[in-house]
Amino acid sequence: MPATGVSKVDRFSIPDASGHFGPYGGVFVPETLMAALDELERVYAAARTDPEFQAELRHHLAEFAGRPTPLYFAERLTHHCGGAKIYFKREDLLHTGAHKINNAIGQALLARRMGKKRVIAETGAGQHGVATASVCAKFGLECVVYMGAVDMERQALNVFRMRLMGAEVRSVEAGQRTLKEAINEAMRDWVTNVRSTHYILGTAYGARPYPEMVRDFHRVIGVEAREQILAREGRLPDELIACVGGGSNAIGLFFEFLEDPGVRMTGVEAGGRGIRTGEHAARFAGGRLGVLQGCKTFILQDPDGQIELTHSVSAGLDYPAVGPEHAFYRDTGRIDYAYATDDEVLDAFQLCSRMEGIIPALESTHAIVQGLKRAKALAKDKVLIVNLSGRGDKDVQEVARLMGKRL
Repeated sequence: MPATGVSKVDRFSIPDASGHFGPYGGVFVPETLMAALDELERVYAAARTDPEFQAELRHHLAEFAGRPTPLYFAERLTHHCGGAKIYFKREDLLHTGAHKINNAIGQALLARRMGKKRVIAETGAGQHGVATASVCAKFGLECVVYMGAVDMERQALNVFRMRLMGAEVRSVEAGQRTLKEAINEAMRDWVTNVRSTHYILGTAYGARPYPEMVRDFHRVIGVEAREQILAREGRLPDELIACVGGGSNAIGLFFEFLEDPGVRMTGVEAGGRGIRTGEHAARFAGGRLGVLQGCKTFILQDPDGQIELTHSVSAGLDYPAVGPEHAFYRDTGRIDYAYATDDEVLDAFQLCSRMEGIIPALESTHAIVQGLKRAKALAKDKVLIVNLSGRGDKDVQEVARLMGKRL
């Protein structure tokens, strides 16, 4: 099925020099952070064309993270759906359990280049925090991770993992006590300690150069997937599907296929309990243009600009804003966006576990929900790739609680 929208996309034309993806993106931060962002942009611009940096990055991705990750044919789920072939891109098999390690390694190497010995990060589901704690332990960097108190409760295992690797995990009690508030506290820390500290932002969001830089560190997902599907099927897939919170795993998969009009792409947001105010985190289903935490994009906010409450069964998708590159490609029609509800996700979480012996992260399960729908709707000669961005070990206790099971 051909993709919707424009037939030709120049994926390297955005962002522009000011960090804008069309009307989205840009730099909306306190003056204190401008010098740090300018330094980061200069250092990254040099590193991305430095063969020595790129060789070191590839080395750590292979030896420490465990790349390349396999492309797995989900045979039983495919048979269950009765339609298109379903492949999983197995980012869940990476060290620390998710795609987050790709970006964490890259930014840790940049921190060393800048002489920053202290690293801060935010985390929702805990996977970015674990990845950051892991690379800081490896490279001997001080690590502080901010996490909402609600998320610390439902992701207690990841909190312990971070602390085990030497990170200080700071509980955030403000507001909704989830990811948005964790980012607020991390930015306050950065303003206070900007000379000694690098902020390893965990998704393709925020002020320039973060959206582009994080995307580039995750491009390896799509590069590998393209080579692997050509080797397995002898052609490109008909559709790519990935969950979208900030959107790093999705844009990492999608980017290498943007100029292939025959490849449809679908990002899947958190539908929560339904598209009602405060009950979901589907920005394209209920958001409007605004500015939040350094970036102009689609945000769940009321007519007065006040940020609305969000909800998702998955801590990693429970965020009121979406990455600016996703907003741009949604406008052009190049990438489609859907959402999955909590109930759909819990059903698919159990189905995938039973039928494939793979327990997916709740975030990734949003993509599986859409993958199952599309596989049932398409003919058997069609091919889907679903990005399995993380594994669900971290979610087992929370799912058991939601199912009324005692461990």
